[in-house]
Order: sequence, then structure tokens, then C-alpha cells
Amino acid sequence: MNAESPTPATLPHDRVAELSHDFRLANARLTRRLRQQRANDELTAGQFSALCTLFSDGPLTLSELSEHERVTPPSMNRTVNALVEAELVQRENAANDGRKVMLAPSAAGNALVRETRERRDAWIAQRVMKLSPEQQQVLAEATLIMKELADS
Repeated sequence: MNAESPTPATLPHDRVAELSHDFRLANARLTRRLRQQRANDELTAGQFSALCTLFSDGPLTLSELSEHERVTPPSMNRTVNALVEAELVQRENAANDGRKVMLAPSAAGNALVRETRERRDAWIAQRVMKLSPEQQQVLAEATLIMKELADS
């Protein structure tokens, strides 16, 4: 921010509310556009999110996955059943406890997540390359702020 830009503490309440509203709408619109870049249109957003969590953090139990995704275990069970049926997730017995069932992405599930990430990154990269160097710098700074907001 330059010296003339107000700091967040000096923004009037109505301006903070307007900025928050505009940010939320822009973020939602960008999210919808990115969702369109999936490699598989047949999965729901919840199914793809669960698959991505398993890709990043797996293998996980059903309860761990439902906690991570902030849904109930019965709801996650339906999601996992659909992913298993689509051969994107596999159930395996835990090595240290045969009573526990672990969920992990299959080779096809891993490939789907990788391809979707590549499509989304390429879509964004094409648009970022069209920005001026100044806009790219602002975007880099905004990205750090967005990460802070997401982690708070």
C-alpha cells in the first residue's frame, strides 16, 4: 500500500462493509469460473473436495475426512461411496489396525486431481500474463492477504 492509501483501521465502517461485500462476490465468481476447469464434470463440488483432501492429506479414515470437510460422517459416507463407485477412491484396511478402514485416492483419482489442478493453474496463468507488471505485483500482495484471511 502506498502512503496515501488508508490503512484498514482508518476505513469507515460503511467502506469496510462495501469492500467485504465486493471481495466476497469477486471471490465467489472466480471460484465458480475455476470450478468450470475440472477434468471431470460428473463429480459434485463436495465429491471433488473430498477427493482433493485425500490427495493432499490421505489416507484418512471416514471420520477424519468428514471432520476435515466439515460434514457429518453419514453425509461423507455417501460421498465416499460415490467416489469408490467411480473408482476414484479405494478403501483399505489400516496396516496397524485391521478394524480401521482407510480411504485413499486411486491412480485414477490422483490423475483427475492433477489434471484439474493443471487446468486451473493454466486458466489463471493465462489471465495473469495479460495483467500489467503493477497489477501482477498487486495480485501477489493480495494473494498473501487472502491466505491470511483464509487461515484466520
